[in-house]
Amino acid sequence: MAKYNPIETENKWRERWKKEQYYNVDLNDESRPKFYNLVMFPYPSGDRLHVGHWYNFGPADSFGRYMRMKGYNVFEPMGFDAFGLPAEN
Repeated sequence: MAKYNPIETENKWRERWKKEQYYNVDLNDESRPKFYNLVMFPYPSGDRLHVGHWYNFGPADSFGRYMRMKGYNVFEPMGFDAFGLPAEN
């Protein structure tokens, strides 16, 4: 069995996803059902990221990927701000 090479594997899949435009979203595309998945931004609290950040982000991200694999046109903004407060821009 060949030794696992994470860099090679990552590059292989990144190129495939880029070629197939896997992460491109066309909100006007009526050929596929739409799915809106708001993923909470992992706001830093304390020194660094911790398991609590994954607790919010992981399931939402996984479900969005699952829906994309089922053929949905998934719009998945991360940390979307609709208020435009000067302190947040």
